[in-house]
Amino acid sequence: MATTKRLLRVLAGEASWPPPIWLMRQAGRFLPEYRAVRAKAGDFMSLVTNPEMAAEVTLQPVRRFGMDAAIIFSDILVLPWALGQGLKFEAGEGPVLPPIRDRAGIEALDPTQLAGRVAPIQESLRRVKCEVGDAALIGFAGAPFTVACYMVEGGGSKDFSATRAMAHGDPAMFGALLHIIEAATVEFLSAQIEAGAEVAMLFDSWAGILSPRLFQRHVTEPTGRIAAALRARHPEIPVIGFPRLAGTMIGDYARKAGVQAVAMDTAADPRVVRTLVPDHLALQGNLDPLAVVAGGQTMREETAGLLDAMRGRPFVFNLGHGIVPQTPPGHVAELVAQVRAA
Repeated sequence: MATTKRLLRVLAGEASWPPPIWLMRQAGRFLPEYRAVRAKAGDFMSLVTNPEMAAEVTLQPVRRFGMDAAIIFSDILVLPWALGQGLKFEAGEGPVLPPIRDRAGIEALDPTQLAGRVAPIQESLRRVKCEVGDAALIGFAGAPFTVACYMVEGGGSKDFSATRAMAHGDPAMFGALLHIIEAATVEFLSAQIEAGAEVAMLFDSWAGILSPRLFQRHVTEPTGRIAAALRARHPEIPVIGFPRLAGTMIGDYARKAGVQAVAMDTAADPRVVRTLVPDHLALQGNLDPLAVVAGGQTMREETAGLLDAMRGRPFVFNLGHGIVPQTPPGHVAELVAQVRAA
């Protein structure tokens, strides 16, 4: 592949070593420079929709640590917001949305709003693209099932019982909601690619709460359709899928979802996963974010074990979930240095 960007070479199937590294939620609250920008922005959505500020916080971890990728500062719930569902972020509570529990709620969604509402995110990507250098630029969206979880529940949940009840009890209505999200996700990711994203990532954070049958229907199949649609429009753009908590279903997902890389969650055993996922596909992950908080010997041992398990195949070093706010930035610098020296 004719590129100097290490992440893109790995996503094309090259077993580059040492592996490229970036961290989920790397632009965020663990960095003092992020907190300074966040204080100026006011509320969270004001930061997401301010291209100058969003571009700045996207670039901060690349400047500080030399990450191999910048992931645009945004949120998976930008999509329901862009479709017209209300969204606010409450301090100490997380996202709050008016729950969708009936056909009227689904019919109130308005895909015609999407282009206008995501325009600031496109501008953020254009600004980052001008400054990102040798780091790859990642655009992202939530996968349809996970986005539907928040839309139906009206926010976070321990078990997303209302969502699962709808999926089992009224599959036609749940399918109609997923159809809208899926189509909007293709448009949203395409808009990000057109603005400069070189990689698309789909976060399916709650995929693992489904039975195998519903996992196939609501996780693997929609991802496959989204990946196919993006491939038809942007054949050069790789897709990373993150079916969190998929367990052994990750193998079937990897073979059928049409992605170029599969991200592993913290609980996944990388030595087992590499036997389940075809060798030509990249794996990404999966250091425990709390190991980075601890730092020192435990972080070094966990990192060394993961590197040893992934040697010889296309691999992107990352975490198994997003970096947490209490992470000392110095520990991240040590982690990057260890991976670079592998």
